[in-house]
Amino acid sequence: MQEYTPVKEGKVREIYDVGNDLVMVATDRISAFDVILKNKVTNKGKVLTQMSRFWFDYTKDIIPNHMISTDVKDMPEFFRSEAFEGRSMLCRKLTMIPIECIVRGYITGSGWASYSKDGTVCGMPLIGGLRECEKLPEPIYTPSTKAEIGDHDENINFERSINVLEQKFPGYGREYAKTIRDCTIALYKKCADYALTCGIIIADTKFEFGVDENGDIVLGDEMLTPDSSRFWPVEGYEPGHGQPSFDKQFVRDWLKANPDSDYRLPQEVIDKTIAKYEEAYKLLTGKTIM
Repeated sequence: MQEYTPVKEGKVREIYDVGNDLVMVATDRISAFDVILKNKVTNKGKVLTQMSRFWFDYTKDIIPNHMISTDVKDMPEFFRSEAFEGRSMLCRKLTMIPIECIVRGYITGSGWASYSKDGTVCGMPLIGGLRECEKLPEPIYTPSTKAEIGDHDENINFERSINVLEQKFPGYGREYAKTIRDCTIALYKKCADYALTCGIIIADTKFEFGVDENGDIVLGDEMLTPDSSRFWPVEGYEPGHGQPSFDKQFVRDWLKANPDSDYRLPQEVIDKTIAKYEEAYKLLTGKTIM
């Protein structure tokens, strides 16, 4: 049996090169404030992979994605074990676009902090009088550069995103920048509308795209997971203050309240975190994580 080692390790995922394709494995690691925490959150990787699979299937009419299979039987023998079951995705190889495509449908987090200060979000002026966590008249696209582990992403405007892409893909900067912006908004609108019918508000999220061998844009990485999105319950939603959530915000809030934690979570916080992730998965897909 051929052994494989990761060719790339992110904060949460490990990427394996298996020849023509890649295997992307979601670990149980959890990160916050660009730091990998010292605990693992049991089953978290399975939630991320299965939720991404659900959304990739749901949105393939908007844009192709990199997913081939989440069945380890379709992967090399090395991955056909319990350690990889449910958390691995066989994917197409892409040249990844070095931009995080962030879309905000509600004003919260760093966007709210910025708006409170000067009425803008990532340099974009918004209408006055918005309350914290209020729905925006239309979703806004606020891209950022992708930082290495330990560094912080930098918010950029649309024109700057064209320049970034022109450097990476000469002659295609404007075309690619427009495509990823338009797809980001379309994906968010379709999925946010669906999530509302399941009792979940998707306040914001991020997507990542790549370019395939034909020069076409393809959706990659993960999609609309509690790691990459803010999920709020519809029940009890009320703008004007922070909202309870199904995502990593619970961990971020605990870390803010416990600055001396050395990025180590108590078991109670771990248990509550995975319970929230699994509840969101069940509400959105009607299934439970096995």
